[in-house]
Amino acid sequence: MATKLSNQERVFKMAFSGVYPMYIQKAEKKGRTKDEVDEIIFWLTGYNKKTLQHHLDAKTDFRTFFDEAPQLNPNVSKITGVICGYRVEEIEDKLMQKIRYLDKLVDELAKGKAMEKILRA
Repeated sequence: MATKLSNQERVFKMAFSGVYPMYIQKAEKKGRTKDEVDEIIFWLTGYNKKTLQHHLDAKTDFRTFFDEAPQLNPNVSKITGVICGYRVEEIEDKLMQKIRYLDKLVDELAKGKAMEKILRA
């Protein structure tokens, strides 16, 4: 069990700016855009272009990135399904759940889902 906790802590301490280019790359490989990835991040966290850039420049870790998010979207409970072998709606650790929500949304973008559906409009 201790190994799992340390893996989780390792994810929490990862710089968001290190993972962000991978989100963009995953989307662009499937014909989607950086702007669409940003729109997903803005929708989920309440950040805007300026505040997102601040966190990228500061090399903020995932814990701080989500702790300082202006407002988690009230529709996050509508994000369901499996990512990395876990059902996002059943992840007990709230921070890990937020990270997986973002992974799931970027995954849906890369799979060609319409933005209205991704943003649970």
